[in-house]
Amino acid sequence: MVHLSLFTAALLSAGASLVAAAPAAAPVPTAAAKLEERGSTCTFTNAASASKSKTSCSTIVLSNIAVPSGTTLDMTKLNKGTTVIFEGTTSFGYKEWEGPLLSFSGTDITIKGASGHGIDGNGAKWWDGEGSNGGKTKPKMFYAHSLTDSTIENLNVKNSPVQFMSINGAENLKVIDVTFDNSDGDTDELGHNTDAFDVGSSTGVYISGANVKNQDDCLAINSGSDISFTGGTCSGGHGLSIGSVGGRDDNDVSNVYIYNNKISNSQNGVRIKTVYDATGSVSNVTYKDITLSNISKYGIVIEQDYENGSPTGTPTTGVPITDLTVSAVSGSISSSATDVYILCGKGSCSDWTWKSVSVTGGKTSSKCENVPSGASC
Repeated sequence: MVHLSLFTAALLSAGASLVAAAPAAAPVPTAAAKLEERGSTCTFTNAASASKSKTSCSTIVLSNIAVPSGTTLDMTKLNKGTTVIFEGTTSFGYKEWEGPLLSFSGTDITIKGASGHGIDGNGAKWWDGEGSNGGKTKPKMFYAHSLTDSTIENLNVKNSPVQFMSINGAENLKVIDVTFDNSDGDTDELGHNTDAFDVGSSTGVYISGANVKNQDDCLAINSGSDISFTGGTCSGGHGLSIGSVGGRDDNDVSNVYIYNNKISNSQNGVRIKTVYDATGSVSNVTYKDITLSNISKYGIVIEQDYENGSPTGTPTTGVPITDLTVSAVSGSISSSATDVYILCGKGSCSDWTWKSVSVTGGKTSSKCENVPSGASC
């Protein structure tokens, strides 16, 4: 399959960056000497110095940085080939603002964590059960924007105030073995809208080995193409989602491969949601080898009536869902949940393949509409 080969090729192309040693300083630096200096390894212990001097180093070590309140740890516009390493604990001061707390951009960038590191968003200071829908203004945590031919790997992140990783404008980005733990936000339902990976307007995003505990979508693909999510575990949230699609500048999703994932203790398992009365498209999407357990709302839900968490119940046809494969999706859900719910506008869902689907333990929906040939509800 095209998606699997793309994903495999992306992983095989990932490699460690080589770091040149810093040369001895010359009495009068020449242009060549300055270029050599940029090949050095720099260790920073405060955010201001790191953001100011980030282009002087080919390897940046962020060591035990306490980022001041209302400040972004700015790693944007890095030199091509830069490696950034988180060491010790990275923490953030409290302020009501939109963020982000961390921001990266550049080409051939490697972002990774050293052994024993941790990135703590201190989310409990903001959590009020409202998320991004009201209450305190909460900063998004991690912008992976305009990263090209780059890798994010082996990060340990916890307690995001609201959404964790926003991937936007990326091209050929690998996200490997990232742990995102917002389980502390479950207390009295404090955490809300803590999406793990939000993907938009990107081509070639390959997320593998993610371990997520949160209170919203484990994955939400709003637009983009050639995207995969494989070998992941998701708990506590809203499942693996395409969408919501519609109502943005870019409203097309294509060539998505979601394979070999486990979803537990979540509202939904497999989910596709398109926005009511919007335009766009969802095409060539595969969900395969998905294991579900303790799902509280829907095992599989595909609906074309989405309005910010409050579906209208009336599907519209402006965002067709075509060439969808749902294969080997299995598991048991809670008795109060619905096994499968499909709500399509007339003629707007077509060319579906549905095989080896066994979602049991819940109720059978009596409200499905316009279920395409090959699927079952």
